[in-house]
Amino acid sequence: MATDHQQTAADHADKTSAERLERTNALLAAWAACSAAESGPLIEQLEALGYAVRGKSREEVEAVLRSPPTRG
Repeated sequence: MATDHQQTAADHADKTSAERLERTNALLAAWAACSAAESGPLIEQLEALGYAVRGKSREEVEAVLRSPPTRG
């Protein structure tokens, strides 16, 4: 049976992992938004994955990519 200390350490590790994942996803969204602004094929690929990015500004594309796809 896990002690309170072990549960706290595991909870902290999960929180740290979740925070790292969130930060990584934000960085990837920003990178993809910048890249998509210069790449028609990337826009097409993101659209095919269910992200409504066509005709949007870089900032709008970044916001779209921070969320799950809306089309499937």
